Amino acid sequence: MSNESTRPEDGQPNGSPKPEPPGPDSPGQEQGANGETAKERAGFEQAMRDIGGAGRESLGAAADAARALRGLLLADLSLARSALGHALAWMGVALAFGAAACLLAMGAVIALLQALGLSWLASLSITAATSIAVTALGVWMVLRYLRHTSLEATRRQLRRMGLGDETDGADEDGLAGNDMGGTPR
Repeated sequence: MSNESTRPEDGQPNGSPKPEPPGPDSPGQEQGANGETAKERAGFEQAMRDIGGAGRESLGAAADAARALRGLLLADLSLARSALGHALAWMGVALAFGAAACLLAMGAVIALLQALGLSWLASLSITAATSIAVTALGVWMVLRYLRHTSLEATRRQLRRMGLGDETDGADEDGLAGNDMGGTPR
Protein backbone atom coordinates (compact mmCIF):
# COMPACT_ATOMS: atom_id res chain seq x y z
CA MET A 1 0.00 0.00 0.00
CA SER A 2 1.30 3.46 -0.78
CA ASN A 3 1.91 6.16 1.79
CA GLU A 4 0.16 8.74 -0.26
CA SER A 5 -3.43 9.26 0.61
CA THR A 6 -5.89 10.73 -1.79
CA ARG A 7 -8.20 13.63 -1.22
CA PRO A 8 -11.73 12.54 -1.72
CA GLU A 9 -12.92 15.79 -3.29
CA ASP A 10 -10.67 15.75 -6.33
CA GLY A 11 -9.16 12.30 -6.35
CA GLN A 12 -5.61 13.72 -6.38
CA PRO A 13 -2.90 12.47 -4.08
CA ASN A 14 -2.00 14.75 -1.13
CA GLY A 15 0.85 17.12 -1.88
CA SER A 16 0.07 17.46 -5.57
CA PRO A 17 -1.16 20.85 -6.80
CA LYS A 18 -4.84 21.40 -7.27
CA PRO A 19 -5.67 21.92 -10.97
CA GLU A 20 -6.43 25.55 -11.97
CA PRO A 21 -9.79 26.37 -13.48
CA PRO A 22 -9.63 27.33 -17.16
CA GLY A 23 -9.05 31.07 -17.57
CA PRO A 24 -6.69 33.53 -19.16
CA ASP A 25 -3.69 31.50 -18.01
CA SER A 26 -5.01 28.18 -19.26
CA PRO A 27 -2.62 26.11 -21.42
CA GLY A 28 -4.73 26.71 -24.55
CA GLN A 29 -3.63 30.40 -24.77
CA GLU A 30 -0.21 31.72 -25.68
CA GLN A 31 1.51 33.58 -22.84
CA GLY A 32 4.12 36.28 -23.01
CA ALA A 33 7.23 36.74 -20.88
CA ASN A 34 5.31 38.42 -18.06
CA GLY A 35 2.42 36.01 -18.08
CA GLU A 36 0.15 38.15 -20.26
CA THR A 37 -1.92 36.62 -23.00
CA ALA A 38 -1.85 37.50 -26.68
CA LYS A 39 -5.27 39.10 -26.32
CA GLU A 40 -4.07 41.34 -23.49
CA ARG A 41 -0.94 42.23 -25.48
CA ALA A 42 -3.05 43.11 -28.50
CA GLY A 43 -5.30 45.33 -26.36
CA PHE A 44 -2.30 47.06 -24.84
CA GLU A 45 -0.70 47.59 -28.26
CA GLN A 46 -3.96 49.01 -29.61
CA ALA A 47 -4.19 51.38 -26.63
CA MET A 48 -0.62 52.53 -27.27
CA ARG A 49 -1.43 53.08 -30.95
CA ASP A 50 -4.51 55.10 -29.94
CA ILE A 51 -2.47 57.19 -27.51
CA GLY A 52 0.19 57.76 -30.18
CA GLY A 53 -2.48 58.77 -32.70
CA ALA A 54 -4.02 61.20 -30.20
CA GLY A 55 -0.58 62.63 -29.53
CA ARG A 56 0.04 63.13 -33.25
CA GLU A 57 -3.36 64.83 -33.62
CA SER A 58 -2.57 67.11 -30.66
CA LEU A 59 0.79 67.97 -32.15
CA GLY A 60 -0.88 68.70 -35.49
CA ALA A 61 -3.43 70.95 -33.78
CA ALA A 62 -0.65 72.78 -31.94
CA ALA A 63 1.24 73.25 -35.20
CA ASP A 64 -1.93 74.58 -36.87
CA ALA A 65 -2.44 77.01 -33.98
CA ALA A 66 1.18 78.15 -34.23
CA ARG A 67 0.81 78.69 -38.00
CA ALA A 68 -2.40 80.69 -37.42
CA LEU A 69 -0.70 82.80 -34.73
CA ARG A 70 2.26 83.39 -37.05
CA GLY A 71 -0.13 84.50 -39.80
CA LEU A 72 -1.87 86.83 -37.36
CA LEU A 73 1.44 88.30 -36.26
CA LEU A 74 2.54 88.87 -39.87
CA ALA A 75 -0.79 90.51 -40.71
CA ASP A 76 -0.55 92.64 -37.57
CA LEU A 77 2.99 93.74 -38.48
CA SER A 78 1.83 94.57 -41.98
CA LEU A 79 -1.02 96.64 -40.56
CA ALA A 80 1.40 98.37 -38.19
CA ARG A 81 3.77 99.19 -41.05
CA SER A 82 0.91 100.59 -43.11
CA ALA A 83 -0.46 102.54 -40.15
CA LEU A 84 2.94 104.06 -39.48
CA GLY A 85 3.07 105.30 -43.07
CA HIS A 86 -0.41 106.81 -42.75
CA ALA A 87 0.53 108.40 -39.44
CA LEU A 88 3.64 109.96 -40.94
CA ALA A 89 1.62 111.29 -43.87
CA TRP A 90 -0.96 112.85 -41.56
CA MET A 91 1.77 114.21 -39.34
CA GLY A 92 3.19 115.89 -42.43
CA VAL A 93 -0.24 117.33 -43.17
CA ALA A 94 -0.58 118.57 -39.60
CA LEU A 95 2.86 120.13 -39.63
CA ALA A 96 2.41 121.68 -43.05
CA PHE A 97 -0.90 123.20 -42.11
CA GLY A 98 0.23 124.11 -38.65
CA ALA A 99 3.28 125.98 -39.88
CA ALA A 100 2.63 127.21 -43.41
CA ALA A 101 -1.04 127.95 -43.04
CA CYS A 102 -0.51 129.80 -39.82
CA LEU A 103 2.12 131.97 -41.40
CA LEU A 104 0.63 132.54 -44.84
CA ALA A 105 -3.11 132.39 -44.33
CA MET A 106 -3.14 134.30 -41.08
CA GLY A 107 -1.78 137.37 -42.71
CA ALA A 108 -4.39 137.26 -45.49
CA VAL A 109 -7.31 136.48 -43.16
CA ILE A 110 -6.28 139.11 -40.66
CA ALA A 111 -6.12 141.70 -43.44
CA LEU A 112 -9.55 140.60 -44.69
CA LEU A 113 -11.09 140.76 -41.21
CA GLN A 114 -9.56 144.19 -40.68
CA ALA A 115 -11.13 145.33 -43.95
CA LEU A 116 -14.53 144.03 -42.73
CA GLY A 117 -14.23 146.22 -39.64
CA LEU A 118 -13.12 143.75 -36.96
CA SER A 119 -10.53 144.74 -34.41
CA TRP A 120 -7.00 143.38 -34.42
CA LEU A 121 -7.80 141.18 -31.43
CA ALA A 122 -10.87 139.63 -33.08
CA SER A 123 -9.02 139.10 -36.36
CA LEU A 124 -6.05 137.40 -34.71
CA SER A 125 -8.34 135.25 -32.46
CA ILE A 126 -10.41 133.94 -35.36
CA THR A 127 -7.36 132.96 -37.41
CA ALA A 128 -5.63 131.39 -34.41
CA ALA A 129 -8.72 129.32 -33.52
CA THR A 130 -9.02 128.07 -37.11
CA SER A 131 -5.34 127.12 -37.18
CA ILE A 132 -5.58 125.33 -33.84
CA ALA A 133 -8.68 123.38 -34.97
CA VAL A 134 -7.02 122.08 -38.14
CA THR A 135 -3.81 121.25 -36.25
CA ALA A 136 -5.87 119.31 -33.66
CA LEU A 137 -7.54 117.38 -36.50
CA GLY A 138 -4.10 116.43 -37.82
CA VAL A 139 -2.90 115.33 -34.36
CA TRP A 140 -6.06 113.24 -33.88
CA MET A 141 -5.49 111.48 -37.21
CA VAL A 142 -1.85 110.76 -36.28
CA LEU A 143 -2.92 109.21 -32.98
CA ARG A 144 -5.66 107.24 -34.71
CA TYR A 145 -3.23 105.62 -37.13
CA LEU A 146 -0.48 105.12 -34.55
CA ARG A 147 -2.92 103.03 -32.50
CA HIS A 148 -2.56 100.30 -35.14
CA THR A 149 1.16 99.95 -34.37
CA SER A 150 0.45 98.39 -30.95
CA LEU A 151 -0.14 94.87 -32.42
CA GLU A 152 -3.43 94.73 -30.52
CA ALA A 153 -4.81 91.64 -32.32
CA THR A 154 -1.68 89.60 -31.61
CA ARG A 155 -1.56 90.74 -27.99
CA ARG A 156 -5.26 89.87 -27.56
CA GLN A 157 -4.70 86.33 -28.92
CA LEU A 158 -1.65 85.85 -26.71
CA ARG A 159 -3.70 86.95 -23.69
CA ARG A 160 -6.39 84.40 -24.60
CA MET A 161 -3.69 81.72 -24.74
CA GLY A 162 -2.43 82.84 -21.34
CA LEU A 163 0.89 84.13 -22.66
CA GLY A 164 0.36 87.88 -22.59
CA ASP A 165 0.42 90.48 -19.88
CA GLU A 166 -3.03 90.55 -18.31
CA THR A 167 -2.40 93.76 -16.37
CA ASP A 168 -2.27 96.10 -19.36
CA GLY A 169 -5.90 97.15 -18.82
CA ALA A 170 -7.17 96.18 -22.28
CA ASP A 171 -10.50 94.42 -22.48
CA GLU A 172 -11.03 91.29 -24.61
CA ASP A 173 -12.39 93.19 -27.61
CA GLY A 174 -9.62 95.74 -27.86
CA LEU A 175 -10.20 99.39 -27.20
CA ALA A 176 -13.27 100.80 -25.53
CA GLY A 177 -14.40 102.74 -28.59
CA ASN A 178 -14.85 101.85 -32.23
CA ASP A 179 -12.29 102.47 -34.97
CA MET A 180 -13.31 106.11 -35.32
CA GLY A 181 -13.66 106.82 -31.59
CA GLY A 182 -12.01 105.40 -28.54
CA THR A 183 -8.86 106.65 -27.02
CA PRO A 184 -5.62 105.16 -28.33
CA ARG A 185 -3.30 103.37 -25.96
